[in-house]
Amino acid sequence: MSSSPAASEVSPIADAAPQSLCARSPRVPADRLVAEMVPPPRFDSVRFATYIPDPDQPSQTEAVRVLEGFAAGLGGAHAAGGGRRGLFGFGKAKAPKTPAGPRGVYLDGGYGVGKTHLLASLWHATPAEPGLKAFGTFVELTNLVGALGFQQTVQTLSGHRLLCIDEFELDDPGDTVLVSTLLGRLVDAGVALAATSNTLPGKLGEGRFAAADFLREIQGLSAHFRALRIDGEDYRHRGLPEAPAPFSEEQVTKAAYATPGASLDGFPQLLDHLAKVHPSRYGALTDGVTAVCLTDVGPVPDQSTALRLVVLADRLYDREVPVLASGMPFDRLFSEEMLNGGYRKKYFRAISRLTALARDAKGLVAAG
Repeated sequence: MSSSPAASEVSPIADAAPQSLCARSPRVPADRLVAEMVPPPRFDSVRFATYIPDPDQPSQTEAVRVLEGFAAGLGGAHAAGGGRRGLFGFGKAKAPKTPAGPRGVYLDGGYGVGKTHLLASLWHATPAEPGLKAFGTFVELTNLVGALGFQQTVQTLSGHRLLCIDEFELDDPGDTVLVSTLLGRLVDAGVALAATSNTLPGKLGEGRFAAADFLREIQGLSAHFRALRIDGEDYRHRGLPEAPAPFSEEQVTKAAYATPGASLDGFPQLLDHLAKVHPSRYGALTDGVTAVCLTDVGPVPDQSTALRLVVLADRLYDREVPVLASGMPFDRLFSEEMLNGGYRKKYFRAISRLTALARDAKGLVAAG
């Protein structure tokens, strides 16, 4: 069986044919989904000490000071009065007593001021074993609820000291209400919260939406958050980067065969396959893959497919997996209607990340 339509037309030039993502249907245990809620590999080594505040922006130094104190305050016994609960909530301690005062911090700032760096540093600095703290994007959190169910997610996370949510998204009112309700239950269980946020759809050009918008959207949770304003130049927000020109199908296929651990798939077939895999498993879908090679890249046909591609792009970017492609440049994946709609921020992010991964993949062609 061929790994992809393109693979059958090329004589093997490596010991084995490339893998196919379309041939994978990972089954991910619930405990792995939770265990993988840690800062992505590109943030493995960040710490408060590696965050270099701009001397002209005192709010950056102040944010580090406050977050270091917040992390230190999360040591000792769990706020609910017991140790970690089991995955399904068995053996839980007596009813928790909600701590007084804010149990959360919200990092408010534009692009390029290091919010994710600081959020990951908070996770690393919190004096608790990794199993007692969780880090994920808003999308990963909603996917976790989708995979486990609401009640099991509450039970699973209630024994944690800290939950960090990066890129809290407000473009889907249903998801916002779902996560706000979840966070309310976790706060009642004594879990500390930390979050950064994404832009509201109508404020894409500003690059941020400010603390007032975040606190209003999460409704009753606002009293639990202390907003930390982080000023600085939004140096990454300079419009979409120009995507590199695609390679030929022959170049992509040859590189896939020459690169150990690479995958090779037709882009239309991969989009179809993503519909059969729960988004919470997209990380597992790429396990062991050193490069993703795609042929016949073209426009994404509809919004449901586009949103699945966004999640895959995030997982590939988190894992720093280069993407080599033939067909259409990545900055032409989404229609004008999509880029002007309510989910446009997600699509801009996907284009930016796929473009960066495409640049990382250029060397594969030279190597092939």
